[in-house]
Amino acid sequence: MHRVGPLEGFTVGVTAARRADELGALLERRGAAVVHAPALRIVPLADDGELLGATEALIGRAPDTVVATTAIGFRGWVEAAEGWGLGEELRGVLDGVELLARGPKVRGAVRAAGLTEAWSPPSESLAEVLDRLLAEGVAGRRIAVQLHGEPLPGFVEALCEAGAEVVGVPVYRWLPPEDIAPLDRLIDAVRARSVDAVTFTSAPAAASLLERAERRGVREEVLEALRGDVLAACVGPVTALPLTAHDVPVVRPERFRIGPLVQSLCRELPARAQVLPVAGRRLEIRGHAAVVDGEPRPVPPAGMALLRALARRPGWVVSRADLLRALPGAGRDEHAVETAVARLRSALGAPRMIQTVVKRGYRLAFDPADGGRGVEG
Repeated sequence: MHRVGPLEGFTVGVTAARRADELGALLERRGAAVVHAPALRIVPLADDGELLGATEALIGRAPDTVVATTAIGFRGWVEAAEGWGLGEELRGVLDGVELLARGPKVRGAVRAAGLTEAWSPPSESLAEVLDRLLAEGVAGRRIAVQLHGEPLPGFVEALCEAGAEVVGVPVYRWLPPEDIAPLDRLIDAVRARSVDAVTFTSAPAAASLLERAERRGVREEVLEALRGDVLAACVGPVTALPLTAHDVPVVRPERFRIGPLVQSLCRELPARAQVLPVAGRRLEIRGHAAVVDGEPRPVPPAGMALLRALARRPGWVVSRADLLRALPGAGRDEHAVETAVARLRSALGAPRMIQTVVKRGYRLAFDPADGGRGVEG
């Protein structure tokens, strides 16, 4: 018997622009159906005139302190400078100033460039870097901050209020995707609850999805879905900020990495599935599939709509008219209900799980006393 994967039967949206293939592969390996809809695109560093201008300005007038915030961004900055013929000059500037690295990964990138950081927090908290700077006193100091795709307003504002001159270094910038259609389809899937979770690996991606939904006039519908039926999974607390600002509950791993993010989904999504003892079997209702006695049973969309309608009040009779209303695009012909029920029984592989109640409708053969442990004879 095929062993059900932790994410089998669930559909997960991936909004990442970078490392999307890696995240998608991890999800699929655990059984998920993946909808890839990049919410952003990254401006290539070598083509970024804004970064070139900031680099030349820092070479022309060295800052007192440089804050490196991401490993990939710092590496990319040095590589882009090399491509412009400014690599040696940039490293010379960075070697002569106070260089702060936000966490171990950034520290590794700094050392790989042949440089040495003055200090790095053991965590990856930018708040710790800010606290250290403010404790040292920043009045009159020129501080360059390597931005990581967003303006970091709280960090920059706190330094400015304390008297620092802050120079932003836009190491990579986020722009809307060139093809907006996949993002629109994901937004529509969230509204329709046809995805079970959406993953976010950067705050700009979360903000971009909400901004696009607002532009289309459906942001409140998206937020309502994310507050209930659709799980928002974020790689860390900074990524979650655009969502939590709108009271969207999020799940996030303790370690801010893609692998632990997937593991969080492996725990959370099965826990949200409805599990019922039906006709001596254990029925688990997942996003687009049913699991019967531990075996995944793919169910077509019409069948899932009926199964959810029957499971809302397990054991109660649901009329054909109510089931017809639950069917997507079924019209007014109650014969469509009979056809969909027949297909659902076939998909479940256990026809007796759905009982016909003559002249009234259908019901799940719910057996609460069984606890889902019995086996149909």
